[in-house]
Amino acid sequence: MGIFDPIRKQQEQASSSDASPQEQSTGSPVDTAIFAKVEPLIAQIRPYIQADGGDIELVRVENRVVYVRLQGACVGCPSSIYTLKMGVEARIVEMVPEVVSVEMI
Repeated sequence: MGIFDPIRKQQEQASSSDASPQEQSTGSPVDTAIFAKVEPLIAQIRPYIQADGGDIELVRVENRVVYVRLQGACVGCPSSIYTLKMGVEARIVEMVPEVVSVEMI
């Protein structure tokens, strides 16, 4: 059982009301649509990252690349790249196939 498996079982999307202000997208229709699809996924993932003392913020989408900011305990943690690529990116690309990658800023 992976860390993000419980997300797949959730029926309701978590509220993103506790998210930090975001830059959104570059304004292209594709990036704007991707941002709207990714935002609730980040809200679902956030509690699992917060449980380990970190946090994640969706910053922007540009040219089908999702940019996130990892915060808290994630900053400087050697496992954060694994969490980003194997957890966050895998989940986002699975649910929003038009995303080409998720990058940390």
